[in-house]
Amino acid sequence: MNRRSPVDIKGSIVPIVTPFTESLDFDEPSFVDLIEWQIESGSHGISVTGTTGEPSSLSLEEREYVVETAAKKVAGRVPFVPGTGTNNLQETLRLTRHAESLGAEAALVIVPYYNKPSQEGLYRYFSELAGSVDIPIIIYNIPGRTAVNMAPETMARLRRANPSIIGAKESNKDFEHVSRVIHQCGRDFMVYSGIELLCYPMLAIGGAGHISATANLFPRKVADIYNHVVAGRWDEAIELHYYLLPVNDMIFFETNPGPLKFALGELGRINPSLRPPLCEPSDANQQRIRKVLSSYGLFKEDA
Repeated sequence: MNRRSPVDIKGSIVPIVTPFTESLDFDEPSFVDLIEWQIESGSHGISVTGTTGEPSSLSLEEREYVVETAAKKVAGRVPFVPGTGTNNLQETLRLTRHAESLGAEAALVIVPYYNKPSQEGLYRYFSELAGSVDIPIIIYNIPGRTAVNMAPETMARLRRANPSIIGAKESNKDFEHVSRVIHQCGRDFMVYSGIELLCYPMLAIGGAGHISATANLFPRKVADIYNHVVAGRWDEAIELHYYLLPVNDMIFFETNPGPLKFALGELGRINPSLRPPLCEPSDANQQRIRKVLSSYGLFKEDA
């Protein structure tokens, strides 16, 4: 197999929401507008159909269409890293090959959920995937959604056996674990924070960037955390870390992307509909979200 050369994907890779119309169809015009706004705002890369993009609410055909739409809009201007993982190897292969055919720089592949595989099962799953496609793979380790945590030793074993596995999105609050991943996989292994409050700390221990839902609301500021760090402006990065703390908390008042979609709806960027079993935040949390948005001066009446 003619492997692609590994790519250097660093900075703020934004996990875009998948907007729906009132009738719960894919809202393509709003979606492409979001992508354009992100690129204009300085985001370093675009990801779609990850957790924030509600992939489990989409059919395989819909996921392919969303990825195609995003690839056309991104048009090579920034790295494109679609989520292609499922808990079914054949479906993951189908989606990953599709992303490869569109020229995506890498595929973000979640640790299989619900099945609760062993570490050996995880190793075999990702080895089979990496050996079957010609696109770099970023492992998405999110124990809170998958009920299993990929051990640093398993990730290092995969990296040694499969050079196309180039990094990991760690939605893992255990910094001992993340430090061991970087140490065991090598400092050139690209590890991204998937925890919004840990974007800055991840960079401090050698991370490659972040894949943060908050960038859907504050693209430039989330990108600037990375920009400040690589320029040696650590104090400025710390200020942004604490500036964004309230909105980082807000996104998880309820299950992501419910609060995020509601916030984007309040700001007029999308219709905030979600497909069942997700639903809009409670009335109490809607008021809390409006209060946080107002504290940032995001409404016209706040100006």
